[in-house]
Amino acid sequence: MALALSVHSADIMDVRLWRAPDHTRVVFDLSDAVSHSLIELDNPKRLVVDIANAKLLDPLTDLPVDNTPIQRVRSGIRQGSDLRIVFDLRAGVRPKSFPLEATDKTGHRLVLDLFDTELSGGTSDEPTVKSVEQLSDKRDIIVAIDAGHGGEDPGASGPNKLREKDVVFSIAKKLEARLRDAPGFKSMLIRSGDYYVSLKGRRDLARKYQADFFVSIHADAFRKASANGASVYALSTRGATSTAAQYLAERENSADLVGGVRLADKDDMLAGVLTDLSMTATLDTSLSLGADVLREIDEIAKLHKRKVEQAGFAVLKSPDIPSILVETGFISNPTEAQRLASSGYQDKMARAIQRGIEGYFKTHPPAGTLLAWQRAQGGRKYTIARGDTLSGIAQRFRVSLKNLKQSNGLSSDTIRVGQILQIPDA
Repeated sequence: MALALSVHSADIMDVRLWRAPDHTRVVFDLSDAVSHSLIELDNPKRLVVDIANAKLLDPLTDLPVDNTPIQRVRSGIRQGSDLRIVFDLRAGVRPKSFPLEATDKTGHRLVLDLFDTELSGGTSDEPTVKSVEQLSDKRDIIVAIDAGHGGEDPGASGPNKLREKDVVFSIAKKLEARLRDAPGFKSMLIRSGDYYVSLKGRRDLARKYQADFFVSIHADAFRKASANGASVYALSTRGATSTAAQYLAERENSADLVGGVRLADKDDMLAGVLTDLSMTATLDTSLSLGADVLREIDEIAKLHKRKVEQAGFAVLKSPDIPSILVETGFISNPTEAQRLASSGYQDKMARAIQRGIEGYFKTHPPAGTLLAWQRAQGGRKYTIARGDTLSGIAQRFRVSLKNLKQSNGLSSDTIRVGQILQIPDA
């Protein structure tokens, strides 16, 4: 007697598309697991995706294909029950596809990544490798700013459909603009739009930018809406410093599963990296710099913990780049969510992080930088920015207000934007 196999059809409930700088991602949300195949065709260029025993619930006419290699998308049924989706291409791509099983956060998905193979004309934003002369000739300090989550990974959610990925991207852009205008600094955004970057990919981009420092910005969430306060975290190689830190690290590290990174994609270097002696100096810098940032945040927000905590955050595991993760508040707390949604509060948070970063590097400038040169020429100098106060500058550089005023011949606390102050030795 022949056995009949029961084959369940799968519905494609939604199709989403995001454009990243080097690839286009298409995500199919499925009601069940599916099998699929890819076919690449030329003259004209097309990519065919065949999905066995599946059907679309909605047409594909609303996909945002502008500024992507995709010209249009068509679909049809073949062999009675199989779905064929055809991507007509305007440029060459290198396709990669893989299924993702359902998790407690997402259903079954099919991910299609179209990596660019044809570069458009114009200048490239990729940094060039610096020569030894350039590295020692009053160079800028490079800060890589990472807005957490993105694309199909929204991060945590708050009231009124507030999404973590949107809040932290806004803060990251404000921080990038402030550091860009600061003499002696150069800022780079890890993601420049709403698209997904893997945790390892974020570290790799920071290294490609030859960053001196990496800051990852997030908005915390917890099971209880009463949890509140901002925090700063550094990497731990020996376990988390608190249960909350461990919970947060596990939640943030799971972002790769939401964004479509399989366990096979994890790099094998991490175990070796964490036993490398070079991590010691990097972690010391991370903790010291994190403390300066936390001190500045304390001026504008309530703190969840009054010291830099540590946990095994995958995004911080760079052996050669000091790195911290800033939780700007609890988006799951209605009061803090309202603040985090405010452009004014986002700017205050960006300014606090900026001051912490600048304050640390002006007292500990890397060799070969403009700040190190200025210090060698007769002490430290600081240019007054919007929102600065004389007492705040004194606290940042760890000098007394009296000595700061005496060094600059000031008889009052009045200062003006653009004014240059001489910073006395601490």
